[in-house]
Amino acid sequence: MTDHSTAAGSARGERGAFDEIFAGAPLMAILRGMGVERSLALARTAWDLGIEAVEVPLQSATDVEALAAVVAAGRERGKKVGAGTILDRAGVRTAADAGAAFTVSPGLDLEVVEASEAAGMPSLPGVATASEVQRASVAGLRWLKAFPASALGTEWFTAMRGPFPDVHFVATGGLSAANASRFLDAGVRVVAVGSALGDPEELARLAEVFDR
Repeated sequence: MTDHSTAAGSARGERGAFDEIFAGAPLMAILRGMGVERSLALARTAWDLGIEAVEVPLQSATDVEALAAVVAAGRERGKKVGAGTILDRAGVRTAADAGAAFTVSPGLDLEVVEASEAAGMPSLPGVATASEVQRASVAGLRWLKAFPASALGTEWFTAMRGPFPDVHFVATGGLSAANASRFLDAGVRVVAVGSALGDPEELARLAEVFDR
């Protein structure tokens, strides 16, 4: 069983790290299963747009290669790149070996959070219920991924602001330029987008998010 005091100690680093990673940018890019070259192209598109945080989910050997390539490209521009879909300690090790600056998980596992922090990578675990938000909050976590955001809906985030005013949500899952502003208006701090980065019309609408 994870010692909550240990997790809370790690979470102090998480807060400052994600405050910096997401500072001034209401969007995060997720490059899932896009291969090396397309991941690099869309990462550069994201950075040019003003998106600071880029996540490459790890679900295949090619994804690991793509992560390493995007990490290297990001380093040249002073950008931090994270590894997503981290489910266990083995995934944490893979992310660290590829040079990831942070990890993202679809669910809440405090052992994964602790392992990631121990490896020098702040962890952004996923939540979908008040109980999970409470468990993460008690452990000291203040930045959480809400997944799947489109299924949860904007009212979920509005409701969570009452009991958890200090928690910052990164909304992930089914989001695009068309609905990003609605989620931000509901109290979401960061909206994660993916395929929209490859669509010129969507890109123009995403750029408007920065002018809100």
